[in-house]
Amino acid sequence: MIQPAIILVRPQMGENIGGAARAMLNFTLDRMRIVAPRDGWPNPKAVAMASGAGRVLDHAGLFPDVASAVADCDYVFATTARGRELVSEVVTPERAMAMARAMAAEGKKIGILFGPERAGLENDDIVHANAIITVPVNPEFFSLNLAQAVLLVAYEWGRQGSEVPASVMELAGKDMASKSEVQALGDHYEEKLGAAGFFYPLDKAPSMKLNLRNMWSRLGLTRSEVQTFHGMLRQIAYKLRQQGDE
Repeated sequence: MIQPAIILVRPQMGENIGGAARAMLNFTLDRMRIVAPRDGWPNPKAVAMASGAGRVLDHAGLFPDVASAVADCDYVFATTARGRELVSEVVTPERAMAMARAMAAEGKKIGILFGPERAGLENDDIVHANAIITVPVNPEFFSLNLAQAVLLVAYEWGRQGSEVPASVMELAGKDMASKSEVQALGDHYEEKLGAAGFFYPLDKAPSMKLNLRNMWSRLGLTRSEVQTFHGMLRQIAYKLRQQGDE
């Protein structure tokens, strides 16, 4: 079974990276990815805080952005406590890890995004996710330390062991498209829609593109569905070119 990758997005404090490594190894997780850490990498404060979990840091992958960090993932969760204008499925850590275990049992690669300490994940990060994990905490005080958030999710992964609810097995059996394949599909549509003048008015173009990217991620597309969408767009473009020649 392939373990989920714990992806720390723009972490600010080395101590929190080390704390996250300890939380992961407490529950047998050791696949960490770090996106654009504020204080660079490697970080001696992270090593000091890891206290026995240094091997997680030793093998951690370093990435410049979220897109590259999730490129090989088949399904991505984003952890956030805040309401966002993007429409996404919202699940508890318990449900998320049940889904993750079912998909991992089928050989799927799972990524779990955790945001920077100060403000959490931005919409530009969340757009890469298929679903959002929200911990049911006190709504009047919903701030979680980065390592605490990782601990909660890692605990659910470890607690559930090999018990996979039947209700999520159908999702696991899909030949799902990787995030890089979904990103390529988004690029294709963005290019063609831009040429057709879809992104108008220009001041709204960034939010329109963001919403489209979020839609592609949220759909949980299979590889065959991605190819179908590519084929649909190519056929429309071909017919329009033919009409232009007549």
